[in-house]
Amino acid sequence: MTRAIPSHVAIIMDGNGRWAQQQGKARHFGHKAGVKSVRSTVENAAKAGVKVLTLFAFSSENWQRPQAEVSMLMELFMIALDKEVKRLVKNNVRLRIIGDTSAFPEKLQQRIVKSEEKTADSDGMLLQIAANYGGRWDITQSVKTISSKIKSGELEVNDVSESLISQYLSFAQMPDVDLFIRTGGELRISNFILWQAAYAELYFCDVLWPDFDAKQFQLALDDYAGRQRRFGKTSEQIVSG
Repeated sequence: MTRAIPSHVAIIMDGNGRWAQQQGKARHFGHKAGVKSVRSTVENAAKAGVKVLTLFAFSSENWQRPQAEVSMLMELFMIALDKEVKRLVKNNVRLRIIGDTSAFPEKLQQRIVKSEEKTADSDGMLLQIAANYGGRWDITQSVKTISSKIKSGELEVNDVSESLISQYLSFAQMPDVDLFIRTGGELRISNFILWQAAYAELYFCDVLWPDFDAKQFQLALDDYAGRQRRFGKTSEQIVSG
């Protein structure tokens, strides 16, 4: 029997700050340590055959954090883009940033565009970094676009359907999330991918993100492989075909 591999894995990378506090260090040390886990997870996901990996880097609610931490995260984001893009190209990984990047400093916006362009020819795994992203924001901007098209006469109200709403989400052409992972011990989805994770398998672990290594990722994949995905059907229907 073929082992089930999730086509799309989404991860909330939680626990950087708590990890740093346990080490007796400032929160930004945890964020820097978390970059290593990102690198490891990207490589291991690609090796496993995952087609799309979406990582929650900065939510639309994170602007409420202390200004010093927000500024540090912006700086770290720029440094990581510069350092990691060559590695992504080498590993045939395409980079895409999803979210409202217009709120970021102009310099960071330019880095994002350049990084995406440098990996545009890669045809292996797609790495999506959710930055200034929120699931409710994603659905809202889709509805706004559709409403505008109805107002202009391009669409009619009766044209609105689940598939039409999906078409205008921030990553419309991607498969829905199969495996949704959250590290750090919290048991919530924190306004991450909402619409696209309607039938995702949820996996929560207590490991803080900087300690999330190849072994931990494999445990998540093993757990996913052992589940039966029914999508509203009964177990008997799935077994019979």
